[in-house]
Amino acid sequence: MRLRVGLTGGIGSGKSEVARLFAGLGALVVDADALARDAVAPGSAGLARIAERWPAAMAADGSLDRAALAAVVFADGSARDELNAIVHPEVRRLGGLAEAAAAPDQIVVHDVPLLFEGPFYRQCDANVLVVADEETRMQRIVARSGFSPEDVKRRMAAQIDPARARELADYTIDNDGTIDALGAAVREVYDDLSSRLPAVSRRNSSGATR
Repeated sequence: MRLRVGLTGGIGSGKSEVARLFAGLGALVVDADALARDAVAPGSAGLARIAERWPAAMAADGSLDRAALAAVVFADGSARDELNAIVHPEVRRLGGLAEAAAAPDQIVVHDVPLLFEGPFYRQCDANVLVVADEETRMQRIVARSGFSPEDVKRRMAAQIDPARARELADYTIDNDGTIDALGAAVREVYDDLSSRLPAVSRRNSSGATR
């Protein structure tokens, strides 16, 4: 039986690299960000609802101006909640379709930036948190995106407090070291998750739930 794993981490923590490493070890990775883009693609119901609610977030060609939308939702918690209510149900539907295509006894990793901010983590058999020092995260984001430090701080503030995330996670991967150290840490977690697959199979066959 498949093992469903939630993967998350603050912006700049290196979560995407951890997802890549999990995929290399044999996991099926479901990228919530990619699904979120599909949920607001041209012609989608999600995009129509965003256009109605935040017309200033639409580009001249009718597509979504992501930077304009981000400027709104990262500065306003209620707006962020509204956007999540539009996008998240479709992301979950698409994620379910992707998961259904996984091989039997395969680990399915759902890469979800705001995993602990919503209820989905409770539906996972295990949750993995990627962490890194705040200054390290800041340097990574500024270097790759061109965001100002103030922009980065706003985005960090929109995410769950790292201490609370640690409390909710079953595994925490530290990404302040080398890529080799990160690879070893991911391998250790993957091996432990793999050892849980028979238990998940027994649990599901008996009708029990987590």
